[in-house]
Amino acid sequence: MAALNILRRSDSYSAQQESAEVRQFLTFQLAGETFAIGILRIREILEYVRPTVVPLMPDFIRGVMNLRGAVVPVIDLSLRFAREPTAINRRTCIVIIEMAHEEQCQLIGVLVDAVHEVLAIPDDEIEPPPQFGSRIRVDFIQGMAKVDNRFVVLLDVDKVLSLSEMSLLSELSRQEEAEEE
Repeated sequence: MAALNILRRSDSYSAQQESAEVRQFLTFQLAGETFAIGILRIREILEYVRPTVVPLMPDFIRGVMNLRGAVVPVIDLSLRFAREPTAINRRTCIVIIEMAHEEQCQLIGVLVDAVHEVLAIPDDEIEPPPQFGSRIRVDFIQGMAKVDNRFVVLLDVDKVLSLSEMSLLSELSRQEEAEEE
């Protein structure tokens, strides 16, 4: 799949906001909701390829894929948010995200229903995360942006894709499997 080259400013953007810091976010669909990740963390967007399943991993780790010789784990964000697994269809994508881990760059694939566009959102249009009523963990939310009279959930990828937390969950999953045997 070709990389997205769509960039637009949110409709409520005005000339007064020129002085406000403007950040770019990749928006995508997940279980009927719109989420976004800062574009600086996105390496590329790929068409869905079936990952290789790795035994004894938490459910939200769908497996690994080969990306030009690199082994990249593929995370189902819907399962990470304690929802139903992502249904695979023709618009399903894997978004490759760069994560810093022990002073190295780790690539992680994130499974999403569909990728939309890149939005430029001024910082003063970003609200803090809600403290209640969210259907995902509050610490996963960096903020809420109002775009076209709807809210876009801005994800904190360092929390959602915390390598140390995922390692711990993987270890717990292995222990549970061993206890069942």
